[in-house]
Amino acid sequence: MSPGDQAAPGSAGPSVFLEPAIRAAVGDALALASAERAFSSLARAEAVVPPPIGLDLPWVAGEVHVKGAALVGSPVFAFKVATGFYGNPERGLPSGSGLVLVFDATTGYPLAVLADNGYLTDLRTAAAGALATRWLAPDRPLTVGLVGAGVQARLQMRLISRVRPIRSVRVWSRSESSGAGCASALRESLGVAVTPVGRVSDAVMDADLVVTVTPSRSALVEAAMLGPGTTVIAVGSDGPEKQELDPDVMRWAGKIVTDLTAQCARIGELHHAIRSGVTSEAAVHAQLGEIVLGSRAGRESEGETIVCDLTGVGAQDAAIAEAAHRALTEP
Repeated sequence: MSPGDQAAPGSAGPSVFLEPAIRAAVGDALALASAERAFSSLARAEAVVPPPIGLDLPWVAGEVHVKGAALVGSPVFAFKVATGFYGNPERGLPSGSGLVLVFDATTGYPLAVLADNGYLTDLRTAAAGALATRWLAPDRPLTVGLVGAGVQARLQMRLISRVRPIRSVRVWSRSESSGAGCASALRESLGVAVTPVGRVSDAVMDADLVVTVTPSRSALVEAAMLGPGTTVIAVGSDGPEKQELDPDVMRWAGKIVTDLTAQCARIGELHHAIRSGVTSEAAVHAQLGEIVLGSRAGRESEGETIVCDLTGVGAQDAAIAEAAHRALTEP
C-alpha cells in the first residue's frame, strides 16, 4: 500500500503500526542517521519546529510532552505525544509511553499512527546523545559517568558505544537496586567494567564523558565534581522545572552546545544558568547541527571542557518518524 493510498479521502483511515513491528523496523543505525538528518536540517534552517507543549500532572507524578516538525523536502511531517508517569513501575508498568502521528506533507492527510509506547522517543533521544559524543567527546576509549539508571541510561550507553569505544562506566541512581540492575545489564551488553556507586560525585569524578538521564528537579552534578577535558551531555531537562546540572557547570564550561538554543533557554539546563545570571544565550558556542555540518568547531583539544544541553527537538521526532514510516511501508 502506498502513502497516497493510505491518505486517500474515503479510505479506511491511517494505518496503525504497533510497537513490535516498529522495534523490528527501526534500529540503532536508522536512529543515528535520522538524528544526523534532524540536526543538519535545523542548522540549515530547513525545519519548521513549533514550540513543544508540556503538561504536568503532579498529583500522579505524570508529565506529557507534544513535539513535532516538518523537514523541508520530506514527504511527511509528524507529531508525537510522549508521556512519563513515574509511579507506573509500582503498578508493574513502564514509566514512559506515547505514540507518533505521521501526516502526508502534501495533502495533510494522516498516514499512520505509530503506537510505539515511547520507543521512537527513547531511541531518538539516545541517538542525539551518541551524535553529541561523536563530535564533542575525546577521540579515544572513554571512562563514562552515568547519572541515572533507567531505560534511557541503557540506551544512551548502547548508542554511544557505537560511536566511541567505552573503557568503563560508573552508574549512579537514587535507587540502589536500579543502579545495580543497570550496571549488571550494561556489563553484559558492553563487555566492560561497569560499577554502581552511591554518590553522584563518585560517578562523574575523573570521567571523560558524563551523561545525565534523570527526571530530577534539583541539581545533581556540581562543577567541583568535574575535571578538565570532561564532556557533559545533559539529557534529562526537557521542562522548565527539571534540572540536573548546577548552573556553575555552565560557567565552568569552555564551550556550551545546545540542540536548539532558543528552546534550551526556555526549558533546558541553559534556562537555569541564565536565570542564575552565570551565562546567556549569546555565550552558547553552537547548536549541535552547526557542528555536524562543520560550520562551527566541535572539540578542539584534549583539555577542553564542553557541556551539551539536549532538550529534545521536534525535528528529531519528524526525522525518525519519517524513517520508521518508510521502513514499515516500503517493500
